Amino acid sequence: MQNLPVHTASKRDEDMRFKLKWLMLARVLFTTLLLGSTIVLQLGVAASPLAPGLLVLYGLIASIFFMSFLYTLLLGRVANTVAFAYVQIGLDTVIVSLVIYVTGNYSSIFSFLYLVVIIYSSMLLYRKGSMLISLLCSAQYTLLVISEYRGVLKPFELEDGLAAGNGDLNQVFYKILITIFGCFAVAFLSSLLAEQARKSRKELWAMEDQVRRVEKMAAVGEMAAGLAHEIKNPLASMTGSIQILRDGVHLDPDHARLMHIVLREADRLSSLVNNFLLFARPPAGKIERIALDKAVAETVELFERDASCRGRISIQKDFKAGLFVDMDQVHLRQVLWNLLLNASEAINGRGTIAIRLYPTKPNRACIEVTDDGCGMSNDTIKSIFDPFFTTKPNGTGLGLSIVHSIIESYDSRLEVGSRQGAGTTFSFCLKRIDPPTGA
Repeated sequence: MQNLPVHTASKRDEDMRFKLKWLMLARVLFTTLLLGSTIVLQLGVAASPLAPGLLVLYGLIASIFFMSFLYTLLLGRVANTVAFAYVQIGLDTVIVSLVIYVTGNYSSIFSFLYLVVIIYSSMLLYRKGSMLISLLCSAQYTLLVISEYRGVLKPFELEDGLAAGNGDLNQVFYKILITIFGCFAVAFLSSLLAEQARKSRKELWAMEDQVRRVEKMAAVGEMAAGLAHEIKNPLASMTGSIQILRDGVHLDPDHARLMHIVLREADRLSSLVNNFLLFARPPAGKIERIALDKAVAETVELFERDASCRGRISIQKDFKAGLFVDMDQVHLRQVLWNLLLNASEAINGRGTIAIRLYPTKPNRACIEVTDDGCGMSNDTIKSIFDPFFTTKPNGTGLGLSIVHSIIESYDSRLEVGSRQGAGTTFSFCLKRIDPPTGA
Protein backbone atom coordinates (compact mmCIF):
# COMPACT_ATOMS: atom_id res chain seq x y z
CA MET A 1 0.00 0.00 0.00
CA GLN A 2 1.28 3.43 -0.88
CA ASN A 3 2.46 5.44 2.09
CA LEU A 4 0.60 8.72 2.39
CA PRO A 5 1.81 11.86 4.13
CA VAL A 6 0.48 12.06 7.68
CA HIS A 7 -1.62 15.14 6.93
CA THR A 8 -3.14 13.57 3.77
CA ALA A 9 -3.83 10.26 5.54
CA SER A 10 -5.57 12.12 8.35
CA LYS A 11 -7.77 14.01 5.87
CA ARG A 12 -8.59 10.79 4.07
CA ASP A 13 -9.67 9.13 7.33
CA GLU A 14 -11.70 12.20 8.29
CA ASP A 15 -13.37 12.19 4.88
CA MET A 16 -14.22 8.49 5.21
CA ARG A 17 -15.79 9.00 8.65
CA PHE A 18 -17.85 11.89 7.27
CA LYS A 19 -19.14 9.72 4.41
CA LEU A 20 -19.96 6.86 6.78
CA LYS A 21 -22.05 9.23 8.93
CA TRP A 22 -24.10 10.21 5.89
CA LEU A 23 -24.43 6.57 4.86
CA MET A 24 -25.80 5.63 8.29
CA LEU A 25 -28.30 8.50 8.13
CA ALA A 26 -29.40 7.51 4.62
CA ARG A 27 -29.81 3.91 5.73
CA VAL A 28 -32.15 4.93 8.56
CA LEU A 29 -34.16 7.17 6.21
CA PHE A 30 -34.44 4.33 3.69
CA THR A 31 -35.64 1.96 6.40
CA THR A 32 -38.23 4.42 7.61
CA LEU A 33 -39.58 5.50 4.22
CA LEU A 34 -39.18 2.61 1.78
CA LEU A 35 -39.73 -0.42 3.96
CA GLY A 36 -42.27 1.45 6.07
CA SER A 37 -44.31 2.38 2.99
CA THR A 38 -44.13 -1.24 1.80
CA ILE A 39 -45.69 -2.42 5.07
CA VAL A 40 -48.41 0.25 4.87
CA LEU A 41 -49.15 -0.81 1.27
CA GLN A 42 -49.49 -4.46 2.22
CA LEU A 43 -51.73 -3.67 5.16
CA GLY A 44 -53.88 -1.55 2.84
CA VAL A 45 -54.71 -4.59 0.70
CA ALA A 46 -56.00 -6.53 3.73
CA ALA A 47 -52.86 -8.50 4.46
CA SER A 48 -52.65 -9.86 7.96
CA PRO A 49 -50.38 -7.77 10.21
CA LEU A 50 -48.80 -11.05 11.31
CA ALA A 51 -48.18 -12.46 7.82
CA PRO A 52 -44.79 -14.24 7.63
CA GLY A 53 -43.46 -11.82 5.03
CA LEU A 54 -44.44 -8.79 7.12
CA LEU A 55 -42.91 -10.34 10.23
CA VAL A 56 -39.61 -10.66 8.37
CA LEU A 57 -39.87 -7.02 7.26
CA TYR A 58 -40.50 -6.00 10.88
CA GLY A 59 -37.41 -7.91 11.87
CA LEU A 60 -35.36 -6.31 9.08
CA ILE A 61 -36.41 -2.81 10.11
CA ALA A 62 -35.56 -3.49 13.74
CA SER A 63 -32.22 -5.01 12.73
CA ILE A 64 -31.31 -2.02 10.56
CA PHE A 65 -32.11 0.43 13.35
CA PHE A 66 -30.09 -1.65 15.80
CA MET A 67 -27.10 -1.94 13.44
CA SER A 68 -27.23 1.80 12.70
CA PHE A 69 -27.12 2.49 16.43
CA LEU A 70 -24.22 0.04 16.80
CA TYR A 71 -22.35 1.59 13.83
CA THR A 72 -22.70 5.03 15.42
CA LEU A 73 -21.16 3.79 18.66
CA LEU A 74 -18.28 2.06 16.85
CA LEU A 75 -17.48 4.84 14.34
CA GLY A 76 -15.46 6.90 16.80
CA ARG A 77 -13.58 3.85 18.08
CA VAL A 78 -12.55 1.90 14.97
CA ALA A 79 -9.05 2.56 13.65
CA ASN A 80 -9.50 1.12 10.14
CA THR A 81 -12.41 3.02 8.62
CA VAL A 82 -12.01 1.31 5.22
CA ALA A 83 -12.50 -2.13 6.74
CA PHE A 84 -15.44 -0.75 8.72
CA ALA A 85 -16.99 0.51 5.47
CA TYR A 86 -16.52 -2.94 3.85
CA VAL A 87 -18.33 -4.57 6.80
CA GLN A 88 -21.25 -2.13 6.66
CA ILE A 89 -21.73 -2.34 2.90
CA GLY A 90 -21.30 -6.11 2.89
CA LEU A 91 -24.08 -6.42 5.47
CA ASP A 92 -26.18 -4.01 3.39
CA THR A 93 -26.01 -6.45 0.45
CA VAL A 94 -27.31 -9.22 2.74
CA ILE A 95 -30.18 -6.99 3.92
CA VAL A 96 -31.08 -6.14 0.31
CA SER A 97 -31.10 -9.85 -0.52
CA LEU A 98 -33.47 -10.49 2.40
CA VAL A 99 -35.73 -7.63 1.27
CA ILE A 100 -35.84 -9.15 -2.23
CA TYR A 101 -36.55 -12.58 -0.77
CA VAL A 102 -39.52 -11.48 1.33
CA THR A 103 -41.04 -9.36 -1.46
CA GLY A 104 -41.21 -12.03 -4.14
CA ASN A 105 -37.59 -12.97 -4.87
CA TYR A 106 -37.56 -13.48 -8.68
CA SER A 107 -40.51 -11.10 -9.17
CA SER A 108 -39.49 -8.59 -6.49
CA ILE A 109 -39.43 -4.93 -7.51
CA PHE A 110 -36.60 -4.22 -5.08
CA SER A 111 -33.71 -5.77 -7.03
CA PHE A 112 -32.70 -2.22 -8.02
CA LEU A 113 -31.48 -1.75 -4.44
CA TYR A 114 -28.34 -3.70 -5.38
CA LEU A 115 -27.47 -0.85 -7.74
CA VAL A 116 -27.98 1.69 -4.97
CA VAL A 117 -25.57 -0.23 -2.71
CA ILE A 118 -23.01 -0.46 -5.53
CA ILE A 119 -23.22 3.29 -6.21
CA TYR A 120 -22.51 4.34 -2.65
CA SER A 121 -19.85 1.62 -2.32
CA SER A 122 -17.99 3.28 -5.22
CA MET A 123 -18.14 6.59 -3.34
CA LEU A 124 -16.53 5.05 -0.25
CA LEU A 125 -14.43 2.16 -1.57
CA TYR A 126 -13.78 3.32 -5.16
CA ARG A 127 -13.20 0.93 -8.06
CA LYS A 128 -11.76 -2.09 -6.29
CA GLY A 129 -14.38 -1.99 -3.54
CA SER A 130 -17.33 -1.37 -5.85
CA MET A 131 -16.30 -4.25 -8.12
CA LEU A 132 -16.07 -6.52 -5.08
CA ILE A 133 -19.51 -5.41 -3.85
CA SER A 134 -21.01 -5.88 -7.33
CA LEU A 135 -19.58 -9.41 -7.36
CA LEU A 136 -21.14 -10.04 -3.96
CA CYS A 137 -24.52 -8.70 -5.10
CA SER A 138 -24.42 -10.77 -8.29
CA ALA A 139 -23.56 -13.93 -6.40
CA GLN A 140 -26.36 -13.42 -3.87
CA TYR A 141 -28.99 -12.66 -6.50
CA THR A 142 -27.91 -15.62 -8.62
CA LEU A 143 -28.12 -17.89 -5.56
CA LEU A 144 -31.59 -16.60 -4.67
CA VAL A 145 -33.05 -17.04 -8.17
CA ILE A 146 -31.43 -20.43 -8.88
CA SER A 147 -32.53 -21.71 -5.48
CA GLU A 148 -36.11 -20.62 -6.20
CA TYR A 149 -36.04 -22.14 -9.68
CA ARG A 150 -34.75 -25.46 -8.34
CA GLY A 151 -37.38 -25.46 -5.60
CA VAL A 152 -34.79 -25.32 -2.83
CA LEU A 153 -35.98 -21.89 -1.67
CA LYS A 154 -39.60 -20.80 -1.52
CA PRO A 155 -39.96 -17.01 -1.22
CA PHE A 156 -42.56 -15.32 0.92
CA GLU A 157 -45.57 -14.12 -1.04
CA LEU A 158 -47.29 -11.01 0.28
CA GLU A 159 -50.92 -10.28 -0.39
CA ASP A 160 -50.28 -7.96 -3.32
CA GLY A 161 -50.40 -10.82 -5.75
CA LEU A 162 -46.68 -10.96 -6.49
CA ALA A 163 -45.80 -14.55 -7.32
CA ALA A 164 -42.49 -16.36 -7.46
CA GLY A 165 -40.88 -16.65 -10.86
CA ASN A 166 -42.19 -19.59 -12.84
CA GLY A 167 -40.56 -18.95 -16.21
CA ASP A 168 -38.35 -21.34 -18.10
CA LEU A 169 -34.59 -21.64 -17.66
CA ASN A 170 -33.80 -19.21 -20.49
CA GLN A 171 -35.89 -16.48 -18.85
CA VAL A 172 -34.24 -17.09 -15.49
CA PHE A 173 -30.79 -17.10 -17.05
CA TYR A 174 -31.59 -13.91 -19.00
CA LYS A 175 -32.74 -12.03 -15.89
CA ILE A 176 -29.69 -13.15 -13.90
CA LEU A 177 -27.39 -12.10 -16.74
CA ILE A 178 -29.04 -8.68 -17.08
CA THR A 179 -28.82 -8.11 -13.33
CA ILE A 180 -25.14 -9.09 -13.22
CA PHE A 181 -24.37 -6.88 -16.21
CA GLY A 182 -26.22 -3.97 -14.57
CA CYS A 183 -24.31 -4.43 -11.31
CA PHE A 184 -20.88 -4.39 -12.96
CA ALA A 185 -21.79 -1.59 -15.40
CA VAL A 186 -22.98 0.63 -12.55
CA ALA A 187 -19.88 -0.32 -10.52
CA PHE A 188 -17.57 0.66 -13.38
CA LEU A 189 -19.29 3.96 -14.24
CA SER A 190 -19.87 5.11 -10.68
CA SER A 191 -16.32 4.17 -9.63
CA LEU A 192 -14.97 6.11 -12.62
CA LEU A 193 -16.74 9.24 -11.39
CA ALA A 194 -15.69 8.52 -7.81
CA GLU A 195 -12.03 8.14 -8.85
CA GLN A 196 -12.14 11.49 -10.63
CA ALA A 197 -13.68 13.08 -7.56
CA ARG A 198 -11.01 11.50 -5.36
CA LYS A 199 -8.21 12.84 -7.58
CA SER A 200 -9.76 16.30 -7.51
CA ARG A 201 -10.06 16.09 -3.75
CA LYS A 202 -6.42 15.02 -3.40
CA GLU A 203 -5.34 17.91 -5.62
CA LEU A 204 -7.41 20.27 -3.49
CA TRP A 205 -5.81 18.94 -0.30
CA ALA A 206 -2.37 19.31 -1.88
CA MET A 207 -3.17 22.87 -2.90
CA GLU A 208 -4.38 23.65 0.62
CA ASP A 209 -1.14 22.26 2.06
CA GLN A 210 0.86 24.24 -0.49
CA VAL A 211 -0.99 27.46 0.34
CA ARG A 212 -0.40 26.81 4.03
CA ARG A 213 3.33 26.26 3.41
CA VAL A 214 3.55 29.34 1.19
CA GLU A 215 1.86 31.48 3.83
CA LYS A 216 4.23 30.17 6.47
CA MET A 217 7.25 30.70 4.21
CA ALA A 218 6.01 34.19 3.33
CA ALA A 219 5.80 35.11 7.02
CA VAL A 220 9.25 33.67 7.68
CA GLY A 221 10.57 35.35 4.53
CA GLU A 222 9.28 38.76 5.61
CA MET A 223 10.88 38.35 9.00
CA ALA A 224 14.14 37.13 7.47
CA ALA A 225 14.15 39.96 4.92
CA GLY A 226 13.74 42.51 7.71
CA LEU A 227 16.52 40.85 9.68
CA ALA A 228 18.81 40.80 6.62
CA HIS A 229 18.14 44.49 6.03
CA GLU A 230 19.07 45.25 9.63
CA ILE A 231 22.27 43.20 9.29
CA LYS A 232 23.31 45.03 6.14
CA ASN A 233 23.93 48.46 7.74
CA PRO A 234 26.10 47.38 10.72
CA LEU A 235 27.97 44.99 8.41
CA ALA A 236 28.84 47.89 6.09
CA SER A 237 30.00 49.94 9.09
CA MET A 238 32.19 47.10 10.34
CA THR A 239 33.71 46.56 6.90
CA GLY A 240 34.47 50.28 6.49
CA SER A 241 36.03 50.50 9.96
CA ILE A 242 38.27 47.50 9.33
CA GLN A 243 39.42 48.95 6.01
CA ILE A 244 40.33 52.25 7.74
CA LEU A 245 42.24 50.38 10.43
CA ARG A 246 44.08 48.32 7.84
CA ASP A 247 45.10 51.41 5.85
CA GLY A 248 46.01 53.54 8.89
CA VAL A 249 47.82 51.07 11.08
CA HIS A 250 51.06 49.25 10.40
CA LEU A 251 50.36 45.54 10.77
CA ASP A 252 52.69 42.59 10.89
CA PRO A 253 52.12 39.89 8.23
CA ASP A 254 50.06 37.64 10.50
CA HIS A 255 47.71 40.44 11.54
CA ALA A 256 47.44 41.63 7.93
CA ARG A 257 46.46 38.12 6.83
CA LEU A 258 43.81 37.94 9.52
CA MET A 259 42.51 41.38 8.51
CA HIS A 260 42.29 40.19 4.90
CA ILE A 261 40.28 37.12 5.99
CA VAL A 262 37.85 39.32 7.93
CA LEU A 263 37.29 41.61 4.95
CA ARG A 264 36.92 38.71 2.54
CA GLU A 265 34.32 36.96 4.68
CA ALA A 266 32.53 40.27 5.35
CA ASP A 267 32.27 40.83 1.58
CA ARG A 268 30.96 37.30 1.16
CA LEU A 269 28.37 37.85 3.89
CA SER A 270 27.38 41.19 2.35
CA SER A 271 26.92 39.50 -1.05
CA LEU A 272 24.78 36.80 0.57
CA VAL A 273 22.59 39.40 2.32
CA ASN A 274 22.15 41.37 -0.91
CA ASN A 275 21.20 38.22 -2.83
CA PHE A 276 18.74 37.20 -0.13
CA LEU A 277 17.11 40.64 -0.16
CA LEU A 278 16.88 40.43 -3.95
CA PHE A 279 15.19 37.03 -3.64
CA ALA A 280 12.83 38.05 -0.84
CA ARG A 281 11.95 41.49 -2.22
CA PRO A 282 12.78 41.66 -5.92
CA PRO A 283 12.62 45.25 -7.21
CA ALA A 284 9.73 46.11 -9.50
CA GLY A 285 12.06 47.33 -12.24
CA LYS A 286 11.48 49.74 -15.09
CA ILE A 287 9.41 48.04 -17.78
CA GLU A 288 10.32 49.03 -21.31
CA ARG A 289 10.20 47.61 -24.81
CA ILE A 290 13.30 45.49 -25.50
CA ALA A 291 14.67 44.06 -28.71
CA LEU A 292 15.59 40.64 -27.37
CA ASP A 293 18.30 39.78 -29.90
CA LYS A 294 20.25 42.95 -29.09
CA ALA A 295 19.77 42.70 -25.32
CA VAL A 296 20.80 39.03 -25.23
CA ALA A 297 23.77 39.68 -27.50
CA GLU A 298 25.04 42.46 -25.19
CA THR A 299 24.87 40.23 -22.12
CA VAL A 300 26.56 37.34 -23.93
CA GLU A 301 29.32 39.64 -25.14
CA LEU A 302 30.01 40.79 -21.56
CA PHE A 303 29.98 37.21 -20.32
CA GLU A 304 32.49 36.09 -22.98
CA ARG A 305 34.98 38.53 -21.44
CA ASP A 306 34.38 37.25 -17.90
CA ALA A 307 37.04 35.07 -16.27
CA SER A 308 34.59 32.19 -15.86
CA CYS A 309 34.19 31.98 -19.65
CA ARG A 310 37.21 33.55 -21.38
CA GLY A 311 39.51 31.04 -23.07
CA ARG A 312 37.54 28.04 -21.77
CA ILE A 313 33.94 28.17 -23.00
CA SER A 314 32.82 28.40 -26.62
CA ILE A 315 29.42 30.11 -27.01
CA GLN A 316 27.15 29.27 -29.94
CA LYS A 317 24.47 31.86 -30.75
CA ASP A 318 21.25 31.39 -32.66
CA PHE A 319 19.16 34.57 -32.35
CA LYS A 320 15.97 35.28 -34.24
CA ALA A 321 15.75 39.00 -34.94
CA GLY A 322 12.64 41.13 -34.58
CA LEU A 323 11.40 39.74 -31.25
CA PHE A 324 10.29 42.38 -28.74
CA VAL A 325 9.10 42.06 -25.12
CA ASP A 326 8.16 44.39 -22.27
CA MET A 327 10.74 43.83 -19.50
CA ASP A 328 13.24 45.58 -17.29
CA GLN A 329 16.69 45.32 -18.92
CA VAL A 330 18.39 44.84 -15.57
CA HIS A 331 16.14 41.88 -14.81
CA LEU A 332 16.82 40.31 -18.20
CA ARG A 333 20.58 40.81 -17.80
CA GLN A 334 20.49 39.29 -14.30
CA VAL A 335 18.51 36.26 -15.46
CA LEU A 336 20.79 35.60 -18.43
CA TRP A 337 23.98 36.17 -16.42
CA ASN A 338 22.91 33.67 -13.74
CA LEU A 339 21.98 31.05 -16.33
CA LEU A 340 25.24 31.53 -18.24
CA LEU A 341 27.26 31.43 -15.03
CA ASN A 342 25.56 28.20 -13.92
CA ALA A 343 26.17 26.69 -17.34
CA SER A 344 29.89 27.56 -17.26
CA GLU A 345 30.30 26.20 -13.71
CA ALA A 346 28.69 22.91 -14.80
CA ILE A 347 31.46 22.44 -17.39
CA ASN A 348 34.74 20.95 -16.21
CA GLY A 349 37.55 22.20 -18.43
CA ARG A 350 36.60 23.24 -21.92
CA GLY A 351 33.06 23.09 -23.23
CA THR A 352 30.25 24.71 -25.16
CA ILE A 353 27.21 26.78 -24.26
CA ALA A 354 24.47 27.19 -26.88
CA ILE A 355 22.02 30.09 -26.65
CA ARG A 356 18.87 30.14 -28.75
CA LEU A 357 16.29 32.89 -29.18
CA TYR A 358 13.21 31.89 -31.16
CA PRO A 359 9.45 32.63 -31.43
CA THR A 360 6.74 30.19 -30.38
CA LYS A 361 2.97 30.21 -30.48
CA PRO A 362 0.93 31.89 -29.23
CA ASN A 363 2.87 35.16 -29.25
CA ARG A 364 5.78 34.04 -27.09
CA ALA A 365 9.53 34.56 -27.39
CA CYS A 366 11.70 31.83 -25.88
CA ILE A 367 15.29 31.94 -24.64
CA GLU A 368 17.15 28.66 -24.24
CA VAL A 369 20.57 28.13 -22.62
CA THR A 370 22.17 24.69 -23.11
CA ASP A 371 25.51 23.43 -21.82
CA ASP A 372 27.42 20.18 -22.37
CA GLY A 373 28.46 19.95 -18.73
CA CYS A 374 28.00 17.33 -16.04
CA GLY A 375 24.20 17.44 -15.93
CA MET A 376 21.97 16.84 -12.91
CA SER A 377 20.12 13.93 -11.32
CA ASN A 378 16.34 13.95 -10.96
CA ASP A 379 16.64 14.52 -7.20
CA THR A 380 18.83 17.57 -7.79
CA ILE A 381 16.44 18.99 -10.39
CA LYS A 382 13.59 18.83 -7.85
CA SER A 383 15.53 21.07 -5.43
CA ILE A 384 17.46 23.53 -7.61
CA PHE A 385 14.89 26.30 -7.18
CA ASP A 386 14.77 25.95 -3.39
CA PRO A 387 16.46 28.84 -1.57
CA PHE A 388 19.96 28.02 -0.27
CA PHE A 389 20.14 24.69 -2.11
CA THR A 390 23.48 24.39 -3.89
CA THR A 391 25.87 21.74 -5.13
CA LYS A 392 28.79 24.18 -5.37
CA PRO A 393 31.39 24.49 -2.57
CA ASN A 394 31.20 28.28 -2.53
CA GLY A 395 27.64 28.77 -3.80
CA THR A 396 24.91 30.60 -1.90
CA GLY A 397 22.02 28.64 -3.38
CA LEU A 398 20.11 31.81 -4.30
CA GLY A 399 21.04 32.35 -7.95
CA LEU A 400 18.40 30.13 -9.53
CA SER A 401 15.88 31.06 -6.84
CA ILE A 402 16.28 34.72 -7.82
CA VAL A 403 16.01 33.86 -11.51
CA HIS A 404 12.89 31.79 -10.87
CA SER A 405 11.32 34.61 -8.86
CA ILE A 406 12.06 37.21 -11.54
CA ILE A 407 10.77 35.01 -14.36
CA GLU A 408 7.53 34.30 -12.48
CA SER A 409 6.96 38.04 -12.01
CA TYR A 410 6.69 38.25 -15.84
CA ASP A 411 4.02 35.53 -15.98
CA SER A 412 6.45 32.90 -17.18
CA ARG A 413 8.12 29.74 -15.94
CA LEU A 414 11.73 28.60 -15.89
CA GLU A 415 11.88 25.11 -17.38
CA VAL A 416 14.82 22.73 -16.92
CA GLY A 417 15.84 19.52 -18.64
CA SER A 418 18.99 17.63 -17.76
CA ARG A 419 20.72 14.28 -17.98
CA GLN A 420 23.77 13.31 -15.99
CA GLY A 421 26.87 13.39 -18.15
CA ALA A 422 25.03 14.96 -21.09
CA GLY A 423 24.39 18.55 -20.02
CA THR A 424 21.50 20.79 -19.00
CA THR A 425 19.02 23.10 -20.73
CA PHE A 426 17.25 26.04 -19.08
CA SER A 427 14.52 27.85 -20.99
CA PHE A 428 11.79 30.41 -20.43
CA CYS A 429 9.27 32.17 -22.64
CA LEU A 430 8.16 35.80 -22.45
CA LYS A 431 5.09 37.45 -23.90
CA ARG A 432 5.94 38.83 -27.32
CA ILE A 433 4.76 42.30 -28.34
CA ASP A 434 4.56 44.09 -31.65
CA PRO A 435 7.77 45.81 -32.79
CA PRO A 436 7.85 49.59 -32.69
CA THR A 437 6.81 51.47 -35.81
CA GLY A 438 9.66 51.62 -38.29
CA ALA A 439 11.64 48.78 -36.66
